[in-house]
Amino acid sequence: MSKYKIVDLFAGVGGLSYGFSKLKDFEIIMANEIEQDIAKAYSLNHPNVNMINCDISKLTKDMIKETIKDNIIDVVVGGPPCQSYSTLGKRQMDDRANLFKQYKRVLNIIKPKAFVFENVTGILSMDKGNLFKNVQKEFEELGYQLKHKILNAVDYGVPQQRERVILVGFLNNNNFEYPSPTHGEGLTPYLTLKDALGDLPVLDSGQTNNEYATQANNDFLKFVRMNGTTVLDEHSSPKNGEHLIKIMQTLKDGQSKDDLPEEIRPKSGYGNTYAKLWWNRPSTTITRNFACPSSSRCIHPRDSRAMSIREGARLQSFPDNYKFYGSDGMKRLEIGNAVPPLLSIEIAKAMLKALDERK
Repeated sequence: MSKYKIVDLFAGVGGLSYGFSKLKDFEIIMANEIEQDIAKAYSLNHPNVNMINCDISKLTKDMIKETIKDNIIDVVVGGPPCQSYSTLGKRQMDDRANLFKQYKRVLNIIKPKAFVFENVTGILSMDKGNLFKNVQKEFEELGYQLKHKILNAVDYGVPQQRERVILVGFLNNNNFEYPSPTHGEGLTPYLTLKDALGDLPVLDSGQTNNEYATQANNDFLKFVRMNGTTVLDEHSSPKNGEHLIKIMQTLKDGQSKDDLPEEIRPKSGYGNTYAKLWWNRPSTTITRNFACPSSSRCIHPRDSRAMSIREGARLQSFPDNYKFYGSDGMKRLEIGNAVPPLLSIEIAKAMLKALDERK
């Protein structure tokens, strides 16, 4: 059976590739990632994909042709890194526009039938909305008909509120239909921290324990534990100082620094810093700082400590056997920037349906 061929740009650790790799109808031919450790992590999980580890601006037509050989690429996926949208200023707008231009340049070389472009919702309001209009215009110039929608990962079984813009382009008629939510009101209930992390052993600050505490007792845990075939690793809590430990232990479920007694309340930080997550709700959006209580709401509600790398990966719906590479800080970056695998599966299924309808 011939498979639809995929190229992943700004591939990261492979969260968006994940869904396409799990459907037998797709084959990922090539991926591009600038960071050496992240490219290595991608290859550990997708060993059959040709990874080109370089700045996308250095990715030449010859390099692409040499890598994809005679394969006709059906879909290009990926989105430029989102950190660049968090700050403004003329120079940064130019830098960002340049990343889209690079994406467009590679699209123009490969000329796929379709593409999936993923990004943070902030892109819609950047430069009073002009940036996104410009991005759309650039893609339309290549002959793509576009659709875009904000999808929230929590609606697809991910234990985290995480909204992302998914822009899909097709040459000629765009028949792509966005996946319907699988979780929420009237559907399967949203996944909570307890659902996603409840089988992991209790840890104190600075502790490690790589033994599961319970069996996989729900569908999400069966998915991440691959029905019991995986071994627990990366489950170490960062060691924090006494004062921070006291703050974390004083906070109740869902509380933040403004709820602390004055004598231990930190003087600086926004309202959602030094804040506990809720045990019986999905997580808020995780970032690379998910183990840093002073930067965002990320304190473990049951154990009153900073999150382990495994817990961050779980909140993104990565299976327990998915590999991350580099320093702990690099692994957190790999996790925090990723497209959640369970969301990528739904996007891949929707893309398959649209491609099959065009046959």
